[in-house]
Amino acid sequence: MPIQPEKKAMNNSGKIQIFIISQQSLFLQAVEQTFSDTPDIVLLGTTGVSEEVLKAIDNLPPDVTLLDVDGQVENGLDLARKIKQRSPNIGVIVLTSAPDDNQLFLALKAQAVAYLSKEVTAQQLVETVRRVAKGEHPINESLITRPKLAEHVLQQFQELSSRSESEAYISPLTPREIEILQYIAQGYLNKQIAAELGISEQTIKNHVTSILRKLNANARTEAVVVAIRQGLIKIT
Repeated sequence: MPIQPEKKAMNNSGKIQIFIISQQSLFLQAVEQTFSDTPDIVLLGTTGVSEEVLKAIDNLPPDVTLLDVDGQVENGLDLARKIKQRSPNIGVIVLTSAPDDNQLFLALKAQAVAYLSKEVTAQQLVETVRRVAKGEHPINESLITRPKLAEHVLQQFQELSSRSESEAYISPLTPREIEILQYIAQGYLNKQIAAELGISEQTIKNHVTSILRKLNANARTEAVVVAIRQGLIKIT
């Protein structure tokens, strides 16, 4: 499926710029229609799952990419991973008609920031795009509200990382780090945590780096899962 650019997007500075990837033409058309009526979001282009996407994103990087993995789960999630490797600031939202725990785990591994069923309403999709554009990770909510799923995901992370015979040692967190991790689990951004605690955003970033190192986690979401499993933070 060839890439269909939206030329008018070039003149819409200040708006949330999105790119849609799907093998299903009807789904593409439906999502395009959804965002055509949303004044703060502009569509840069649409395409199927292919390596051409990477070139298009290099030329005109969006703020958010919507990736439909139906029929192309493995290739789609591999593409999500490549997008994040090349452009870490792009938020990738994975959409599927058959959500399940294993696919969610793969989406987490690919560093997707949201994982949605295609049964979501147009308004829910729009709000998720807005949240992702702000830097939020709605995918965390699947873990915070479902402790059994968090346990399942953690077990898979541990199996994935068990490159040595012994389990990785988890260093204890300081009270401040636990406090910050609790905010992260609730979906707060670094800037919001800094405002809540009355300290600088750089200090929060330093704490987050320390948290990831101590929990042997590669991302904030994984740190939350580990902390839930270890009883370091409470699920509210």
